[in-house]
Amino acid sequence: MPLRILIFAALAVIVYLGVRRIWRDWTSKFDNDAEDAKRLRRERDLAERQRPDVIDLKRDKDGTFRPNDRDDR
Repeated sequence: MPLRILIFAALAVIVYLGVRRIWRDWTSKFDNDAEDAKRLRRERDLAERQRPDVIDLKRDKDGTFRPNDRDDR
């Protein structure tokens, strides 16, 4: 009987450690993927700002965004 309990406890510890390792690996993988996506999105946005057909918007006094006046440039 004690041997059976010891075997089940050892198996439970092994399963727990395996699940914990998988969880950490997947979490770090998803975090790295999210960070890469954020970096790529930022680079894309910066590149799009340089295009001549992009309009810069400025928040007006009433809170709406409107194109910049020529005086502001």
